[in-house]
Amino acid sequence: MQRFITEKLINWKNSKDRKPLILKRARQVGKTYILKEFGENNYDNVAYF
Repeated sequence: MQRFITEKLINWKNSKDRKPLILKRARQVGKTYILKEFGENNYDNVAYF
């Protein structure tokens, strides 16, 4: 599922001077889902705690 946030996360990943990622929104809107999907699609190794 393509979302607008995916584009912003890719821009964050490619930024040379990126800062730690903090994702805040309302409850149950898919924050964990989108971060897990982003990690699996853009990194070789992903750890979920």
